[in-house]
Amino acid sequence: MNVLIYSGLVLLLIPLQTTLLPHVTVWEVKPDAGLVAACFVGLFAGELQGLVVGLAIGWALNLFSAGDLWVSLVTKGGAGFCAGMMGRHLTHVSPMLMGIGVFAMSCLSGLVHLFTLISLSDSWWYVSSIILPQACYDALVAVVLYWIFSEWLVRERFAMISRH
Repeated sequence: MNVLIYSGLVLLLIPLQTTLLPHVTVWEVKPDAGLVAACFVGLFAGELQGLVVGLAIGWALNLFSAGDLWVSLVTKGGAGFCAGMMGRHLTHVSPMLMGIGVFAMSCLSGLVHLFTLISLSDSWWYVSSIILPQACYDALVAVVLYWIFSEWLVRERFAMISRH
């Protein structure tokens, strides 16, 4: 069952990332839905599932882009693994902690892209105009989604208690 859910998530992210998210750009920066999804899977399902789903998301998204294949594999898989470790070792993950974690993972992902794909002469411009705004945008998306999902999960839990 989990394999079907994770496969559907990977297949849903491809059209979401390529068709819908370019229309919600803010100052030419769009959120990285693959990184946010890998972090959510890692947080809710564990580090191994986060790693595997992150690798699948990175592979699928790079299949439809013109970037180096291994860069997105490493960044999305690493983000899922780190989020899984965060979920295992922290007692209570709040939306703020989720935002800080996604911000850090997005910054690290952007730095990996910087050091592998872009010349270092433009590095300060790339950090200030792409990496930091995208990390803020990713963190904002993660906080909002985590708040929505946590409200939904709490509502489901209380609904089950009231039925008994």
